[in-house]
Amino acid sequence: MANFIKWLGAGLGFTLGGPIGSILGYAVGNLIDGFTKGDVERARAYRNTSRTSHSGDFEISLLLLSSVVIKADGKVDQRELSYVRNHFIKMYGEQRATNAFKLFKGFIKNNKISTRQVCLQIRQNLTHASRLQLIHFLFGIAKSDGFVNEAEVNSIKTIAGYLYINQYDFESIKAMFYNSTESAYRILGVDKTASREEIKIAYRKMVKKYHPDKLQHLGEEHVKGAKEKFTQVQKAYEELQKEQKI
Repeated sequence: MANFIKWLGAGLGFTLGGPIGSILGYAVGNLIDGFTKGDVERARAYRNTSRTSHSGDFEISLLLLSSVVIKADGKVDQRELSYVRNHFIKMYGEQRATNAFKLFKGFIKNNKISTRQVCLQIRQNLTHASRLQLIHFLFGIAKSDGFVNEAEVNSIKTIAGYLYINQYDFESIKAMFYNSTESAYRILGVDKTASREEIKIAYRKMVKKYHPDKLQHLGEEHVKGAKEKFTQVQKAYEELQKEQKI
């Protein structure tokens, strides 16, 4: 229990209030016997002295929105659950991933989650770069069973809208999970008719937007995840370089 309280404390930054706080309290109350008001107060005290609150806030957001996307097509696929768990193990280690899954299972079962309200709270407390990383992670979940279906795309698109992620950024991240001749153009956010100079400008813009350093405040574990997006932007540019001999 002590380890769980310590982990939870790191994730109770903006989550102590608003709709996320209510969902979190519900999940904990139904999953963990003996979780008391005193435990919550200790978690709050821990958060006030923790330097990892931003990472914890991002972590709780990942769990909540992951549960929404996983349920989008009306079923819970074990491959999608494994994707979330495996990535949490890579990012945080076995123990912290186990603690996270105690909450995640509660979120999966909770059908009263207001996606809009949760996203509103996330939007007010996480940077734009962090929100882009959330969308990238959600597409990774959707693709983990081999393909991204329409229901999942629509769910992620709705979440992106609530998070103030514009259509161009949404399509750019989405294209990273499709193998097509047009993917490189979509990742950079340009048309097939784009000139060499327009492609170069778009590439520089995406490099700034997706640079891993923008997630330094979340910790090294999330910087590693951001490098995947950054690498795909570089590959897209290299592909167009070859195609147009830039």
